[in-house]
Amino acid sequence: MSILDRIRERVQAAGVEVYSWLFHRPVYTSEEAATVRGTPLATGAKALLLKADDRFILAVLPAERKLDNRRLREHLGVKSLRFASREELLQITGVLPGAVPPFGSLFGLQTYCDPTLLEQPEINFNAGDNAVSMLLGSADYSRVEKPIPLPLAS
Repeated sequence: MSILDRIRERVQAAGVEVYSWLFHRPVYTSEEAATVRGTPLATGAKALLLKADDRFILAVLPAERKLDNRRLREHLGVKSLRFASREELLQITGVLPGAVPPFGSLFGLQTYCDPTLLEQPEINFNAGDNAVSMLLGSADYSRVEKPIPLPLAS
C-alpha cells in the first residue's frame, strides 16, 4: 500500500471528512510547494527525519521556520542530533527528500510538532510523493497523528 493510501486510510478511520488532495508538478522545497499549492508558507508542514542519539524521530515544523537544533536537543535530553542521510531517509520512509509526510507513526517513529504549526487552521504537506499534497485541518492532523507538541523551530 502506498504512503498516500496509508495516510488516506488513517484519516478516514479517524472520521475526518474534510480534507483534499492536490496533484501538481514535483516540488522539492517548501517555497516551491507553497507556490504550487497557492498556500502561505506558514501552513506548510515541514517533516524532518532526524537521528537523536541512537533513534530516529520525525520533527514537524512550519515550512517558513528552521529547526532549532540546540533547543530540540535540550528538550529531548540527547547529546547528538543530526539530519538523516539520504540513504537513511530512503531506508526508513521509502520516499525521496521533500516527500516525507508529517506522520512519523507510518514509519514507527515518534512525531514531535512545533505548536506554532498547530495554531494554523489548516496545514498542507507532501504526502509521500513530491507531486501530491494533502490539505488537512490542523486539529484533524493532531487527532490522527497525536504528535508531541514541542517548541523546536526558530
